[in-house]
Amino acid sequence: MARVSLRWKIAALAAATACLVVAAVGVLVHVWTAQDIRSRAEAQASNTLYSAMDTYRRTGTLAEGAELDPAALPAELRHPADDDRHTAYDGRVDGNLGPSVWAAQRVGDPDSPVLAVQVNMSPELYGLHRLDVIMAVASLVTLAAATPLAVYGAGLLARRLRRVSETAGRISAGDLDARTGPTKGGDEVADIAATVDLMADSLAQRLRTERQFTADVAHELRTPVGGLLAAADLLPPGETEDLLRARVRDLRGLVEDLLEISRLDAGAEQAVRAHVPLDSVVSEAVARTGLDTEVAVIDAAHADTATTAPTVETDPRRLERIVSNLVVNAHRHGGTPVRVTVEGRTVVVRDHGPGFPPELLRDGPSRFRTGATERGSGHGLGLTIAQGQARLLGAELRLDNAPEGGAVATLHLPD
Repeated sequence: MARVSLRWKIAALAAATACLVVAAVGVLVHVWTAQDIRSRAEAQASNTLYSAMDTYRRTGTLAEGAELDPAALPAELRHPADDDRHTAYDGRVDGNLGPSVWAAQRVGDPDSPVLAVQVNMSPELYGLHRLDVIMAVASLVTLAAATPLAVYGAGLLARRLRRVSETAGRISAGDLDARTGPTKGGDEVADIAATVDLMADSLAQRLRTERQFTADVAHELRTPVGGLLAAADLLPPGETEDLLRARVRDLRGLVEDLLEISRLDAGAEQAVRAHVPLDSVVSEAVARTGLDTEVAVIDAAHADTATTAPTVETDPRRLERIVSNLVVNAHRHGGTPVRVTVEGRTVVVRDHGPGFPPELLRDGPSRFRTGATERGSGHGLGLTIAQGQARLLGAELRLDNAPEGGAVATLHLPD
């Protein structure tokens, strides 16, 4: 369904309202004027009949255009029941005559003729028709002038709402410094803008508190974890020592990951760029994981021909970190075989497992959540760090599922 701007909706509503008002006023004026014309015609006919009746009774002559028993007299006036004056409307039109109002009165006894006069309303009704045309033209002119004003006013409101919407979108995308700022007018739009800014302030404060807490915890854990690792080295060789050393190494890796995330969140990290061959960096990163992973370099122009990947300007250490995290995540939560493809400036990590869950594709990676079923749904720190490092490098990291199954992580480096 096509999306209609609020600006045009308001303009259409204003135009429709103006049309309804114009139509209502036009109908009321027409009806009132028509009734007034008929009332005045009846009064004129009655007065003319009174004068003509007086002249006829005094002189016996017809005056004021009066007639005795005219053929066109309406049936209800041919046999008046008394000697009073009566009026009737005649809607017949004969050339320029009609519609008209008749007034009639019997001149004497019940067998005497009826004296009648006719008042033609065609000039007044023609004037009413001209009034209708003038009102219609004036209404169209007014509507033509008012519609652009309504569009302009609706545009002002729509721009203010769009500004608030854009700010909310930037906040939703992660820009916690986005603010609508002061808006003109103390209306509901200004209230919405102020509420969005207040929400952003509160959200930013909470996130800063959370990030600071994460950084403080990781920093404070660094020393005791180092002590645990040193103490593990003093244990006699054996299964217990190996198990303890492995758990301490895992704990140290978690602390280092937390510190890395806190630095990325705080914007404290800076990329040290250099011109490096992309295939060599990717191959070395995969080799350091120690996992069975296939690496292929594809020529973009000849998809079936192996070739050397281009040289890119990037931070090789951070690029290795991204690739290694993607490969480890593919082995840990996906399924073999895992294949890494380098094509141009794009690195694709593909596994053959169940694929990324829908909530990850919808919301993105979340820290402190892992894909292991025994620890709940979602993903852990690996993808979160990869996403943060990619953002620092100005690269784009997309997470998708292959149609035939399996997760696909695509890293595209900037030119």
